Amino acid sequence: MGVCKEGFPSQGDVRYKARLVAKGYVQKEGIDYNEVFSPVVKHSSIRILLALVAQLDLELVQLDVKTAFLHGALEEEIYMTQPEGFEVAGKENLACKLEKSLYGLKQSPRQWYKRFDKFMMGQTYTRSKYDHCVYLRKLQDGSFIYLLLYIDDMLIASKSLAEIERLKTQLKGSSR
Repeated sequence: MGVCKEGFPSQGDVRYKARLVAKGYVQKEGIDYNEVFSPVVKHSSIRILLALVAQLDLELVQLDVKTAFLHGALEEEIYMTQPEGFEVAGKENLACKLEKSLYGLKQSPRQWYKRFDKFMMGQTYTRSKYDHCVYLRKLQDGSFIYLLLYIDDMLIASKSLAEIERLKTQLKGSSR
């Protein structure tokens, strides 16, 4: 299934975007997926971070991960019909085996979170025991860098703008 969107950039030209979307509403629990829960940062954690930013005069950056749900590895075997208009001639009855998560799959947010969490732990960050979407790492000068994750949006705070930029570069590299 495809979803189309019409946009009007600043030059006035009409641009179209298309997105391939799986029909997650036909997925069956226990067959097509087992778990779908994906944590999000607690509101209290956001308030605490903003208080730290104000109190310690930290730099604060917000990021949105484009196409986050396309990066998670699938744990189940999932097949979908060929998208309408893109069928292989003479093989219209064949299905596509998905290798990665796709928009619309019930497990896509969870798979994205699992990949992100594994990446952050590999970068020597500590995950909060109280909020699984709060990560922090002590820097050499004794200060900290903090990252809060809300689905595919992040808040990053630190005294060091260079450390924030370094983390942003690492995050961009991990999505390839």
